[in-house]
Amino acid sequence: MTIALIVANFLVWFWELRQPGVDVHVLRDGFYPCTLHGPCHIPLGYHHLPWYEGVFTGMFMHASWEHILGNMLFFWIFGNNVEDVLGHVGFLVWYLVAGIAAMAVQSFVTLAFAGAHDASIPNIGASGAIAGVLGAYFVLLPGARVLTVIFFGIILIREIQAFWFLGIWIGLQLWSGGLTFLHPQSGGGTAFFAHIGGFAFGLATGLVLLATRGRPRVPPPSRPAW
Repeated sequence: MTIALIVANFLVWFWELRQPGVDVHVLRDGFYPCTLHGPCHIPLGYHHLPWYEGVFTGMFMHASWEHILGNMLFFWIFGNNVEDVLGHVGFLVWYLVAGIAAMAVQSFVTLAFAGAHDASIPNIGASGAIAGVLGAYFVLLPGARVLTVIFFGIILIREIQAFWFLGIWIGLQLWSGGLTFLHPQSGGGTAFFAHIGGFAFGLATGLVLLATRGRPRVPPPSRPAW
């Protein structure tokens, strides 16, 4: 199912690349927080989807090659082991719910602390659902080793425990999310609170799985990560 979801994301991306182009597709089919609590200030000539449609279309759309390649790399590294725990069908349902939870947290923050303009910006990307995968992995397989490419002036390749790899990742999201409260322009369009919400969902459900099923076997070192 991990591979099938990666293929689905790329198929949607190739569809976005077709005429009339990525920007138009995003405006038409992205998820708008303002659909939950208006008003929506969308460019003339465009009509947003209902929230219950946009939340699903949005989580399969991306804004650039860097966006989709980064997301799919993380999903490829961590998704299969979480799928092994949940089973194929269970993982698909859980992944979609993780994406909804991530969108819900980002929408709450946007609607509560930002203006109508920010609530009228379409949210897209699989990163919220994938953050759920990372949160579950953090709990279920903290001792798994991730082959990591590290840049510190020179390139280092090291195996580090998933606990540290994912702990640093969510720490950066929390730090960046806090900065966007003080300086919204510093976010660069990244929905950090979708990452935080998705990770929290994965963390919570991972703890439930840990309590009911026990810790799964630690896999061998994963594919390279950056």
